[in-house]
Amino acid sequence: MGTRQGSRALFHVGCVGALIVEVRPIAPSDQLGQTLVLVRHGESEWNRRNLFTGWCNPDLTEKGLIEALVAARSLRAKGISFDVAYTSRLKRAQRTLDIILSELGQTKIPIHFDEALNERHYGDLCGLNKDEAKERWGEEQVRIWRRSYDIPPPGGESLKDTEDRVMPYYRSHIWPDLQAGKKVLVVAHGNSLRALIMNLENLTGEEILSRELATGAPIVYSLGADGVPVGRSDLLPTRSPDAPPEDHV
Repeated sequence: MGTRQGSRALFHVGCVGALIVEVRPIAPSDQLGQTLVLVRHGESEWNRRNLFTGWCNPDLTEKGLIEALVAARSLRAKGISFDVAYTSRLKRAQRTLDIILSELGQTKIPIHFDEALNERHYGDLCGLNKDEAKERWGEEQVRIWRRSYDIPPPGGESLKDTEDRVMPYYRSHIWPDLQAGKKVLVVAHGNSLRALIMNLENLTGEEILSRELATGAPIVYSLGADGVPVGRSDLLPTRSPDAPPEDHV
């Protein structure tokens, strides 16, 4: 695991032009319970190209930079600040986190990095688009790999495999911070966050696989003393059902 105190600024607002986010303030976050905020990274270059990404390490697109900025402004409008942040070892998540903390003026909080929060590893699918994968293995086999809970692609991980590394890390590192009253931000990936949401909301493998997570859209949980959510708020619109499935990009 890696840790750093504070975050370097990686994004200058002026490079994407003026951006106005219309928001309405609510009560400060001090009135919430144990606060956990989950954010999927902004759009990456491989998201844009519709490629299986996994542990490959593309950077954000300009759209992804803007998504991170909008996420930060939506959090600020809700009066939410943080004591500690967690992210993966992949630059698209780290860059999203840096933008959010810079916009919130919280670049000095501790940040923890760990592979346990990396995206699901897609093995031999990494770098391929959907059509290339279908040509090589057949449409039905690719569908099974993408949409099954416990069947991994060749050389890769299933969602269950991802859950098996995410949840021990959550219990040993993130949950103790929440128990201590810290407000925690986790910026990670579609499937590592799915694994966490599945356990927080007590969903089945089938239920979580139908859950789409938008890039750069904060999910705010208020947790009880037992770690079970007593409230959830999606700060930005949920992902359109008509959008391409996120878990292969």
